[in-house]
Amino acid sequence: MKLGMTLPLMEPGVNREVLEAWARAVDQGPYASLCFGERMAFDNPELLTLLGACSAWTERVRLVTTIIVAQLHDPVMLAKALATGDMLSRGRLTAGFGIGGRIEDYTAAGADPAGRGHAELARRVGIMKRVWAGEKVVDTLKPVGPPPVRKGGPELLIGAQGPKAIRSAAPWADGISGFSFNLDLKDVATSFDQMRHAWAEAGRPAPRLTTAFWFALADGGQDARGQMERHLRHYFNWIEPAALEAMIPVTGFTGTAAQLKSVLARLQDLGTNEVHLIPTSDDVSQVARIADLVG
Repeated sequence: MKLGMTLPLMEPGVNREVLEAWARAVDQGPYASLCFGERMAFDNPELLTLLGACSAWTERVRLVTTIIVAQLHDPVMLAKALATGDMLSRGRLTAGFGIGGRIEDYTAAGADPAGRGHAELARRVGIMKRVWAGEKVVDTLKPVGPPPVRKGGPELLIGAQGPKAIRSAAPWADGISGFSFNLDLKDVATSFDQMRHAWAEAGRPAPRLTTAFWFALADGGQDARGQMERHLRHYFNWIEPAALEAMIPVTGFTGTAAQLKSVLARLQDLGTNEVHLIPTSDDVSQVARIADLVG
Protein backbone atom coordinates (compact mmCIF):
# COMPACT_ATOMS: atom_id res chain seq x y z
CA MET A 1 0.00 0.00 0.00
CA LYS A 2 1.27 3.46 -0.93
CA LEU A 3 0.87 6.72 0.99
CA GLY A 4 0.07 10.18 -0.31
CA MET A 5 0.04 13.55 1.43
CA THR A 6 -2.39 16.40 0.78
CA LEU A 7 -1.26 20.01 0.69
CA PRO A 8 -2.69 22.18 3.52
CA LEU A 9 -4.74 24.19 1.02
CA MET A 10 -7.69 24.79 3.28
CA GLU A 11 -5.71 26.34 6.13
CA PRO A 12 -6.27 30.09 6.61
CA GLY A 13 -3.54 32.31 5.24
CA VAL A 14 -1.73 29.61 3.27
CA ASN A 15 0.83 31.13 0.88
CA ARG A 16 3.44 30.23 -1.72
CA GLU A 17 6.18 29.60 0.86
CA VAL A 18 4.05 27.09 2.77
CA LEU A 19 2.88 25.28 -0.37
CA GLU A 20 6.35 25.06 -1.90
CA ALA A 21 7.89 23.80 1.37
CA TRP A 22 5.24 21.10 1.65
CA ALA A 23 5.52 20.07 -2.00
CA ARG A 24 9.29 19.73 -1.85
CA ALA A 25 9.19 17.88 1.49
CA VAL A 26 6.65 15.37 0.20
CA ASP A 27 8.63 14.86 -3.00
CA GLN A 28 11.77 14.11 -0.99
CA GLY A 29 10.02 11.67 1.38
CA PRO A 30 8.63 8.14 1.07
CA TYR A 31 5.32 9.37 -0.34
CA ALA A 32 3.80 8.16 -3.60
CA SER A 33 1.71 11.23 -4.31
CA LEU A 34 1.03 14.89 -3.59
CA CYS A 35 -2.68 15.67 -3.45
CA PHE A 36 -4.77 18.84 -3.71
CA GLY A 37 -8.48 19.49 -4.14
CA GLU A 38 -10.84 22.16 -5.42
CA ARG A 39 -13.20 24.66 -3.86
CA MET A 40 -14.51 27.88 -5.39
CA ALA A 41 -16.28 29.90 -2.69
CA PHE A 42 -13.38 29.70 -0.24
CA ASP A 43 -9.95 31.23 0.40
CA ASN A 44 -7.92 28.32 -1.05
CA PRO A 45 -5.63 28.57 -4.13
CA GLU A 46 -7.06 27.70 -7.55
CA LEU A 47 -6.31 24.07 -8.42
CA LEU A 48 -5.16 24.22 -12.05
CA THR A 49 -2.72 27.07 -11.40
CA LEU A 50 -1.41 25.09 -8.43
CA LEU A 51 -0.96 22.02 -10.64
CA GLY A 52 1.52 23.96 -12.75
CA ALA A 53 3.43 25.13 -9.68
CA CYS A 54 3.59 21.63 -8.19
CA SER A 55 4.87 20.31 -11.52
CA ALA A 56 7.84 22.67 -11.13
CA TRP A 57 8.35 22.13 -7.39
CA THR A 58 8.46 18.32 -7.60
CA GLU A 59 10.26 15.71 -9.69
CA ARG A 60 9.07 12.30 -8.46
CA VAL A 61 5.66 12.08 -6.78
CA ARG A 62 2.39 11.72 -8.65
CA LEU A 63 0.19 14.83 -8.61
CA VAL A 64 -3.37 13.86 -7.67
CA THR A 65 -6.39 16.17 -7.92
CA THR A 66 -8.80 15.14 -5.14
CA ILE A 67 -11.13 16.26 -6.57
CA ILE A 68 -11.92 18.50 -9.56
CA VAL A 69 -15.61 19.37 -9.92
CA ALA A 70 -15.84 18.97 -13.69
CA GLN A 71 -19.15 20.84 -13.99
CA LEU A 72 -17.44 24.06 -12.83
CA HIS A 73 -15.28 24.07 -16.00
CA ASP A 74 -15.66 24.02 -19.76
CA PRO A 75 -14.64 20.44 -20.61
CA VAL A 76 -12.41 21.37 -23.55
CA MET A 77 -10.56 24.01 -21.54
CA LEU A 78 -10.26 21.60 -18.62
CA ALA A 79 -8.88 18.89 -20.91
CA LYS A 80 -6.27 21.33 -22.23
CA ALA A 81 -5.28 22.49 -18.74
CA LEU A 82 -4.91 18.94 -17.44
CA ALA A 83 -2.95 17.81 -20.50
CA THR A 84 -0.65 20.79 -19.92
CA GLY A 85 -0.18 19.78 -16.27
CA ASP A 86 0.50 16.23 -17.38
CA MET A 87 3.11 17.45 -19.85
CA LEU A 88 4.79 19.77 -17.34
CA SER A 89 4.99 16.99 -14.75
CA ARG A 90 6.27 14.48 -17.33
CA GLY A 91 3.22 12.24 -17.03
CA ARG A 92 2.81 12.30 -13.25
CA LEU A 93 -0.83 13.45 -13.20
CA THR A 94 -3.75 11.50 -11.75
CA ALA A 95 -7.02 13.39 -12.21
CA GLY A 96 -9.78 12.82 -9.68
CA PHE A 97 -13.27 14.05 -10.59
CA GLY A 98 -16.54 14.44 -8.72
CA ILE A 99 -19.79 16.40 -8.73
CA GLY A 100 -19.02 18.37 -5.57
CA GLY A 101 -21.02 18.77 -2.39
CA ARG A 102 -21.48 22.56 -2.33
CA ILE A 103 -24.06 24.39 -4.41
CA GLU A 104 -22.29 27.67 -3.59
CA ASP A 105 -19.27 26.53 -5.62
CA TYR A 106 -21.54 26.21 -8.67
CA THR A 107 -22.91 29.67 -7.97
CA ALA A 108 -19.40 31.15 -7.66
CA ALA A 109 -18.32 29.57 -10.96
CA GLY A 110 -21.46 30.62 -12.81
CA ALA A 111 -22.36 26.96 -13.34
CA ASP A 112 -25.87 25.51 -13.37
CA PRO A 113 -26.51 23.39 -10.24
CA ALA A 114 -29.07 21.44 -12.29
CA GLY A 115 -26.10 19.77 -13.97
CA ARG A 116 -24.79 18.44 -10.68
CA GLY A 117 -25.15 14.76 -11.48
CA HIS A 118 -23.01 11.76 -12.37
CA ALA A 119 -24.47 11.39 -15.88
CA GLU A 120 -23.35 14.94 -16.71
CA LEU A 121 -19.95 14.25 -15.15
CA ALA A 122 -19.56 11.17 -17.36
CA ARG A 123 -20.54 13.20 -20.44
CA ARG A 124 -17.89 15.82 -19.71
CA VAL A 125 -15.22 13.20 -19.03
CA GLY A 126 -16.13 11.66 -22.38
CA ILE A 127 -15.43 14.97 -24.11
CA MET A 128 -12.09 15.29 -22.31
CA LYS A 129 -11.08 11.78 -23.33
CA ARG A 130 -11.85 12.63 -26.97
CA VAL A 131 -9.67 15.74 -26.69
CA TRP A 132 -6.82 13.68 -25.20
CA ALA A 133 -7.21 11.15 -28.03
CA GLY A 134 -6.55 13.94 -30.54
CA GLU A 135 -10.09 14.15 -31.92
CA LYS A 136 -11.46 17.44 -33.23
CA VAL A 137 -14.32 17.94 -30.77
CA VAL A 138 -14.82 21.56 -31.87
CA ASP A 139 -14.81 23.13 -35.34
CA THR A 140 -11.21 24.29 -35.47
CA LEU A 141 -8.35 23.91 -37.96
CA LYS A 142 -6.43 21.66 -35.59
CA PRO A 143 -7.39 19.53 -32.56
CA VAL A 144 -6.97 20.97 -29.07
CA GLY A 145 -3.60 20.05 -27.55
CA PRO A 146 -1.12 19.42 -26.11
CA PRO A 147 -1.34 15.63 -26.12
CA PRO A 148 -1.02 14.09 -22.66
CA VAL A 149 2.05 12.00 -21.88
CA ARG A 150 0.02 8.85 -21.29
CA LYS A 151 -1.80 7.73 -24.41
CA GLY A 152 -5.51 8.44 -24.00
CA GLY A 153 -4.99 10.78 -21.06
CA PRO A 154 -4.05 10.63 -17.38
CA GLU A 155 -5.25 8.09 -14.86
CA LEU A 156 -8.79 9.01 -13.75
CA LEU A 157 -10.35 8.55 -10.31
CA ILE A 158 -13.92 9.15 -9.22
CA GLY A 159 -14.94 10.78 -5.97
CA ALA A 160 -18.10 8.70 -5.60
CA GLN A 161 -20.27 7.93 -2.58
CA GLY A 162 -22.81 5.12 -2.86
CA PRO A 163 -23.51 2.26 -5.27
CA LYS A 164 -25.37 4.33 -7.90
CA ALA A 165 -22.51 6.81 -8.30
CA ILE A 166 -19.98 3.98 -8.35
CA ARG A 167 -21.86 2.12 -11.11
CA SER A 168 -22.06 5.32 -13.15
CA ALA A 169 -18.28 5.76 -13.02
CA ALA A 170 -17.30 2.17 -13.79
CA PRO A 171 -17.26 2.63 -17.60
CA TRP A 172 -14.78 5.53 -17.53
CA ALA A 173 -12.83 5.75 -14.24
CA ASP A 174 -9.68 3.81 -13.38
CA GLY A 175 -10.47 3.79 -9.66
CA ILE A 176 -11.91 5.63 -6.70
CA SER A 177 -10.78 8.73 -4.84
CA GLY A 178 -12.44 7.65 -1.62
CA PHE A 179 -12.93 9.51 1.64
CA SER A 180 -13.69 8.47 5.21
CA PHE A 181 -15.10 11.01 7.64
CA ASN A 182 -15.02 8.84 10.75
CA LEU A 183 -12.62 6.03 9.72
CA ASP A 184 -15.35 3.40 9.76
CA LEU A 185 -13.39 0.61 8.12
CA LYS A 186 -16.53 -1.46 7.51
CA ASP A 187 -17.84 1.35 5.32
CA VAL A 188 -14.52 1.53 3.50
CA ALA A 189 -14.60 -2.23 2.87
CA THR A 190 -18.19 -2.03 1.60
CA SER A 191 -17.31 0.77 -0.81
CA PHE A 192 -14.32 -1.17 -2.11
CA ASP A 193 -16.46 -4.28 -2.65
CA GLN A 194 -19.02 -2.20 -4.58
CA MET A 195 -16.19 -0.84 -6.73
CA ARG A 196 -14.79 -4.27 -7.51
CA HIS A 197 -18.23 -5.60 -8.43
CA ALA A 198 -19.15 -2.59 -10.61
CA TRP A 199 -15.84 -2.67 -12.48
CA ALA A 200 -16.15 -6.41 -13.09
CA GLU A 201 -19.70 -5.97 -14.39
CA ALA A 202 -18.47 -3.25 -16.76
CA GLY A 203 -15.70 -5.52 -18.05
CA ARG A 204 -13.01 -3.20 -16.73
CA PRO A 205 -9.67 -4.06 -15.10
CA ALA A 206 -9.68 -4.14 -11.29
CA PRO A 207 -10.14 -0.58 -9.96
CA ARG A 208 -7.48 1.42 -8.14
CA LEU A 209 -8.70 1.75 -4.55
CA THR A 210 -7.74 4.87 -2.62
CA THR A 211 -9.17 6.50 0.47
CA ALA A 212 -8.40 9.62 2.49
CA PHE A 213 -8.99 11.10 5.92
CA TRP A 214 -8.08 14.12 8.04
CA PHE A 215 -5.37 13.61 10.66
CA ALA A 216 -3.89 15.41 13.68
CA LEU A 217 -1.13 13.68 15.64
CA ALA A 218 -1.44 13.60 19.44
CA ASP A 219 2.23 12.87 20.22
CA GLY A 220 4.24 15.35 22.29
CA GLY A 221 1.30 16.62 24.32
CA GLN A 222 -0.40 18.24 21.32
CA ASP A 223 -4.13 18.92 21.50
CA ALA A 224 -4.95 16.86 18.41
CA ARG A 225 -8.72 17.04 18.83
CA GLY A 226 -8.52 20.80 19.32
CA GLN A 227 -6.47 21.10 16.13
CA MET A 228 -8.99 18.96 14.27
CA GLU A 229 -11.92 21.03 15.58
CA ARG A 230 -10.30 24.31 14.55
CA HIS A 231 -9.67 23.01 11.05
CA LEU A 232 -13.16 21.56 10.60
CA ARG A 233 -14.88 24.73 11.79
CA HIS A 234 -12.92 26.71 9.21
CA TYR A 235 -13.43 24.23 6.38
CA PHE A 236 -17.12 23.40 6.93
CA ASN A 237 -18.35 26.98 6.70
CA TRP A 238 -21.41 25.89 4.70
CA ILE A 239 -22.66 23.17 7.12
CA GLU A 240 -25.67 23.78 9.35
CA PRO A 241 -24.43 24.46 12.93
CA ALA A 242 -26.23 21.49 14.49
CA ALA A 243 -24.84 19.08 11.90
CA LEU A 244 -21.34 20.48 12.35
CA GLU A 245 -21.47 20.09 16.13
CA ALA A 246 -22.47 16.44 15.69
CA MET A 247 -19.63 15.81 13.22
CA ILE A 248 -16.73 17.42 15.05
CA PRO A 249 -16.24 14.87 17.87
CA VAL A 250 -16.11 11.86 15.51
CA THR A 251 -14.50 13.20 12.33
CA GLY A 252 -10.88 12.48 11.40
CA PHE A 253 -7.97 10.74 13.14
CA THR A 254 -6.62 12.32 16.35
CA GLY A 255 -4.38 9.64 17.86
CA THR A 256 -0.69 8.93 18.27
CA ALA A 257 1.73 8.02 15.49
CA ALA A 258 1.63 4.39 16.64
CA GLN A 259 -2.16 4.37 16.45
CA LEU A 260 -2.02 5.88 12.96
CA LYS A 261 0.34 3.15 11.86
CA SER A 262 -2.18 0.59 13.09
CA VAL A 263 -5.00 2.25 11.12
CA LEU A 264 -2.86 2.21 7.98
CA ALA A 265 -2.11 -1.49 8.48
CA ARG A 266 -5.82 -2.26 8.75
CA LEU A 267 -6.53 -0.30 5.56
CA GLN A 268 -3.82 -2.27 3.81
CA ASP A 269 -5.55 -5.47 4.91
CA LEU A 270 -8.70 -4.27 3.09
CA GLY A 271 -6.81 -4.15 -0.19
CA THR A 272 -6.31 -0.38 -0.26
CA ASN A 273 -3.85 0.65 -2.97
CA GLU A 274 -3.15 4.09 -1.54
CA VAL A 275 -4.11 6.30 1.41
CA HIS A 276 -4.13 10.10 1.07
CA LEU A 277 -3.58 11.84 4.40
CA ILE A 278 -5.16 15.28 4.85
CA PRO A 279 -3.42 17.63 7.31
CA THR A 280 -5.28 19.91 9.69
CA SER A 281 -2.34 22.26 10.22
CA ASP A 282 0.15 23.89 7.85
CA ASP A 283 3.15 22.87 10.02
CA VAL A 284 5.48 21.19 7.50
CA SER A 285 7.21 19.15 10.23
CA GLN A 286 4.23 16.76 9.99
CA VAL A 287 5.56 15.56 6.64
CA ALA A 288 8.79 14.30 8.25
CA ARG A 289 6.95 12.85 11.27
CA ILE A 290 4.71 10.72 9.05
CA ALA A 291 7.72 9.80 6.90
CA ASP A 292 9.52 8.50 10.00
CA LEU A 293 6.41 6.52 10.88
CA VAL A 294 6.18 4.68 7.58
CA GLY A 295 9.89 4.50 6.82
